Amino acid sequence: MAVRKIKSWKAAGPDNIPAEALKSDIEQSCTDRIATLWIIVEQSVEWNSSLYIDVIDYEKEFDTVDRRTLWKILRHYGVPENIVNIIRNTYDGLQCKVVHGGQLTDAFQVRTEVKQGCLLSPFLLLLVVDWIMKTSTFDGKHGIQWTAQNQLDDLDFVDDLALLSHTREQMQIKTANVAAVSASVGLNIHKGKTRVLKFKAENRNPFTHDGETLEDVESFTRL
Repeated sequence: MAVRKIKSWKAAGPDNIPAEALKSDIEQSCTDRIATLWIIVEQSVEWNSSLYIDVIDYEKEFDTVDRRTLWKILRHYGVPENIVNIIRNTYDGLQCKVVHGGQLTDAFQVRTEVKQGCLLSPFLLLLVVDWIMKTSTFDGKHGIQWTAQNQLDDLDFVDDLALLSHTREQMQIKTANVAAVSASVGLNIHKGKTRVLKFKAENRNPFTHDGETLEDVESFTRL
């Protein structure tokens, strides 16, 4: 029961936005996920079952998300068109100038990023990440067994992802799928900060992404 508290399998509301996207107790939500991940690791060790965890880190996610794709994702979740337009109007025509060589450049239009410091931005990014995971794991074949009928592919908190699999092959496929879908919305996996944890692993070969090896660790601090 303790493990099942997080993924309750409740359907999204009438607007198709997952209930977890609207949780207000951020500290408790993060703590729940850490506790759930710890329980999964403990049970894996107890049952002598292989477990692979790929903790994904994105590069400058607030700066790179493609806004044109973001509006499509909002519509995909059933957000009313008038609300989408209100949000989009706060970004349309957004221009920037930068200082280069001591001189201020001409204004240029910016089509990526969500506004840092805006209360709405974490919510928008959360929907993007939720869409990435649903799109890249739609077949439900590469997670860990969660119930008799369902598998659990990941635990997530806003843009922090912990991918879960029983085998190296499944995890390599899942990582590649998540990376490809993420790139389609402007998000890139930070290969230098992504970490892999292995428990009771039968295959100790390292994971790769874009030809680079992802670091295996036994523990690390996530900031």
